[in-house]
Parts: sequence; C-alpha cells; structure tokens
Amino acid sequence: MDERLAAAGMTRTGAVTQPHLRPWATALKAPTCGGTVWLKAAGPGTAVEAPLYRLLQQVVPDHVLEPIAVDVARGWMLLPDGGPTLGERVAGRELVEALTTALPRYGQLQRDLAPHTDRLLSMGVEDMRPAVMPARFDEALAIVRGYVQRRGNAKDRGTYERAATMRATVAGWADRLAGAPGAPSLDHNDLHPWNMLAGPGGDLALTRFYDWGDSVVAHPFASMLGGLGFVRSHVLEAAADAPEIHRLRDAYLEVFDDLAPRAELVETLELACRLARSPGR
Repeated sequence: MDERLAAAGMTRTGAVTQPHLRPWATALKAPTCGGTVWLKAAGPGTAVEAPLYRLLQQVVPDHVLEPIAVDVARGWMLLPDGGPTLGERVAGRELVEALTTALPRYGQLQRDLAPHTDRLLSMGVEDMRPAVMPARFDEALAIVRGYVQRRGNAKDRGTYERAATMRATVAGWADRLAGAPGAPSLDHNDLHPWNMLAGPGGDLALTRFYDWGDSVVAHPFASMLGGLGFVRSHVLEAAADAPEIHRLRDAYLEVFDDLAPRAELVETLELACRLARSPGR
C-alpha cells in the first residue's frame, strides 16, 4: 500500500485497519493525505476482479472507481473511497427513484463491454453465455448429486430428482435466449444498491459500480435477476409485477430499445432471468 501510494504522490497518514474479512476477499482501510483508500485482496475464487478492473478502467472509466494501483498477479487493488453506497444514502421509494437513473447507466456499461467478451473470457471471467448453460446445468446437478448421495435426506433427494427432470427445459430456454436480442456481456452477478456508488457530489447520473468479483459473461439481461429481485424482495417487498418493478425494468431496457420492440425485450429479460435462476447459476 505504502509503495503504491508513494508512486501516486500520496502518503498514508494513519494506521491501517481491516474492516472486512471474508472467505473470498479482505479489505484494508487507511487514511492518506488524499483521503481514505482501500486495499482489496481477493481470494483465488474472485482474483479475476483485478485484471477485470483494468479492462473496466480502459473501456468504461466513468462507471467505476479509478484504481490507484492494480496488481494482477496477487489479485490486489488499491482504490479510493467512493463514499456511501446508494443503499446507505437513500431508502424505500427514494431508493427506487435513484435506481431509475443507476440501472440505465449499468445497461450502457454492458453495451460498451459487449465487444470485449473474448477478452473477458480470456482473463478468466466465468462463461455463463446461453449456449453454455446446459453444460453448466449438468455440472451443477453432478455437484448436487454428490452431496445428496453423501449427506442428503429424502427431501433433498426429491428436490434433486425434480431438478434433474428440468434438463430439457433448461436447454430449450438456453436455445431461445441464444437467438434473442442482446449480445453477451458482463453480468455483475451481485447487482444491488450496496454495490453502487453515486458520482462526485452525490450525482446519480454518474453512478459507479464496484465489487466485481462474482462477475460472469452472460446475456446482459440476466443481471436483472438480482438487480430487480433485490429491490422487489428487500426494498419494496412487492410482487414481481408491481408498477415500481416494471418502471425499473423499463428504465433499464431503454438502453436496448434499438435492438427490438419493447415487448420482445421484456420477454427476453424474463427468459434471461428464468435461465439465470436455474441450477446452472
């Protein structure tokens, strides 16, 4: 941390603390002459975030925090503090209003990154494109089958057997989605208001997104399984067809309106979320 700060013309002015320690990553926090900084060290399962951050910095620099330094070999990133998250800034209906601005901005990020899918895959971002999902489904079933055989009870076995019968259905969904509007792109895969930061001065029109360690390459609309689902269940406690949820969905889809009529985009979004909800994800 001190070496990279010095290279950036900054100095640490206080002790380093460790506010976050999880199995998948840890984050160290320190005060500096230029404000608070964070050193995030990813575990092996999320280390792809480091090279991914470099690509994000190149392609969509205004949509992410600008890193002070990135060490790809170690999976370390030194980042400036981004201030309170949207989830910390606002709540309830006010948060829904904020998301009507944030979600279209996220959709534009996805469109800007779509031409870089090969780079995303080559750096190790998990492949969850529609054509791959039947194989992912089979992999998930194999893992679950092993657990059920070792430790499962009658209920577990029944759940596994019901899931196994869905194989042809999942393959059909994947085939339909592969031919639907929307090129594969980056799916944050943990998109919620606590992973969104307002821009400088609290400007929601410059919302930035962070914590990319769970990202996958998928149909872009699959992001809304979490993006809309979190708001529905944790913010509004509303039904899936609530007007507020439709408003957020439509705000996000506006970025893709040149690809197909809105009704087709809505159908595609529902299909992408249905496939993302399958055991393959």
